[in-house]
Amino acid sequence: MAAPEPPIALPTLDRLGVAAAPADVDPSKVAALWFASFTQLAQSNDIDGLLALFIPDAWFRDMLALTWAFRTFHGQAKIRPFLTDRLAASKISDWALGDVRLDTPYPDLAWVLARFTFKTETGICSGYFRLIPTPNGEWRGWTFYTNLEELKGFPEATGPLRSFAPNHGKWVAQREREREFADADPTVLIIGGGQSGLGVAARLKMFGVSALVVEKNPRVGDQWRNRYQALCLHDPVWYDHMPYLPFPPTWPVYTPAQKLAGWLEHYAEALELNVWTSSTVIKARQDANNQWDVTVKRADGTERVLHVHQVISAIGLGGNNPFIPKIPGQEEYQGTVLHSTQHGSAKDHLGKKVIIVGAATSAHDVAADYAEHGVDVTIYQRDSTYIMSTKNGMPGFLGHIWWEGRGPTDEADRIDASLPTLLSEEYSKRLNLEIAAKDKTLLDDLHKIGFRTHFGPDGKGFLAMARRRGGGYYLDVGASQMMIEGKIKLKNDSAIKRFTKTGLEFENGSTVDADVVMFATGFDTPVDVLAKIFEVDMLKKLKPQWDVDEEGESRNTWRDSGVPNFWFMMGNLMWCRFHSKHVALQIKAVEEGILPSSGAEGRYMVGTV
Repeated sequence: MAAPEPPIALPTLDRLGVAAAPADVDPSKVAALWFASFTQLAQSNDIDGLLALFIPDAWFRDMLALTWAFRTFHGQAKIRPFLTDRLAASKISDWALGDVRLDTPYPDLAWVLARFTFKTETGICSGYFRLIPTPNGEWRGWTFYTNLEELKGFPEATGPLRSFAPNHGKWVAQREREREFADADPTVLIIGGGQSGLGVAARLKMFGVSALVVEKNPRVGDQWRNRYQALCLHDPVWYDHMPYLPFPPTWPVYTPAQKLAGWLEHYAEALELNVWTSSTVIKARQDANNQWDVTVKRADGTERVLHVHQVISAIGLGGNNPFIPKIPGQEEYQGTVLHSTQHGSAKDHLGKKVIIVGAATSAHDVAADYAEHGVDVTIYQRDSTYIMSTKNGMPGFLGHIWWEGRGPTDEADRIDASLPTLLSEEYSKRLNLEIAAKDKTLLDDLHKIGFRTHFGPDGKGFLAMARRRGGGYYLDVGASQMMIEGKIKLKNDSAIKRFTKTGLEFENGSTVDADVVMFATGFDTPVDVLAKIFEVDMLKKLKPQWDVDEEGESRNTWRDSGVPNFWFMMGNLMWCRFHSKHVALQIKAVEEGILPSSGAEGRYMVGTV
């Protein structure tokens, strides 16, 4: 019988029975005393003693360090069997305490946050723990996070480990042979050359694993370059750095899509990544040893069969395969039907009427582009939409760690990961309300015109939506005000019934005439794209992608996919930066014989506790 799940709750001072936030606390002393007890008990494998250092509903999150999986254990009833199984078996040594600080994000919340490092039998690891006050003056463990950073004996070839050998006159020819894999097939083949494919290729290169990126577009970055001209990232630059090569300090806070496209092309060249553009994977078959024969069609029409050990799908959450819902009567419609991925500029439709089906980011961006060019544009809202202004929202959600002058990006990533997802989302409920209060005028004005909004699943905000469905929200940079002012029209009072010759008819009998019907309705699943490449039996073994499991961990993205030696790499720039290292470490461990390659074997998977 599974251990009962404790309630997900923040350790407010009231809940802890503490009258006020501790005054004049020395966080370094508190952390050092607690950590000394923890490490002593860990070395003697005293599970009861360790658990006594934690509150009953503590959290323990591990990323590959102790489990070779992504696991979160909530409550001592679940932490106990995990520690019993893995603590001694991991052969931990060299515990060391790092930076310590006191965090007081709200008047009723306070904890000591401390970084630490340690080693296991096979890896070099890092982590963070949080200590919270108790009524008797003691500090006890609330969250404990462990993360694999490096495999022993296989460090990343950066900094002092980079090549010091000069290269006089040979580099061009060497790069060409390397890029073409003239001497040997790559170990890893990556399908897709966007930020996820390039990021993991860079990680693999630094771990000494040869990789080939196969990109269908003519140029690296075309995934962004060929989108609508008004596209601009709504995440700030400090959140979006890529591995090894951060954006320069002159970079704008919000990156235009075409600028990002150029950066990706520069990134691939600067890091000497092996990319075949104008190329497609047309077939991939797995052999009895779980390795792959992959057929790639090149730009000149020739085909090459590569024998590789590992395959990574980096084609995005939807495989960049546009989803357009089937609506009766489309064959009668005399106008133009487009998906937002096919939109270039509002200048293409000057003097025409446009209706956009969808009310999330792409719909708002495209509608704003039309409105700025005087085009008659209507957004059709099917469901409610999460709205947050970037001005008020981004400093709240990201400013505490990813912001100008806040410290190294890599450490921000780990501090973020050290708060388990379900707990982080509980914290986000507070932020949502706080930001909504600042956005009150905007939201009230939207409601007055009938625009429907929500706060995300159970009030958890846009990041919870991103984890579960990859969209459905708009981080406002101006389109909401355009809608309030009537520059963008709104239609959301009835479901679409059918196309007419001149536009759309709705279930309530109303109609909207339009020369262009544009669908900003997202993408199909990546499996729909992969079905053209892989055998049916392989696809049936794949576990569901994206969303989160019962522990709050991403379902089988960046980790075991259900198929040996096959991986999913996807996500926003931050997730790709952080988890590209996890994917590369797992592949390196398989290649070095440290980690079994056969699916879940050798992994501490969900359901084992």
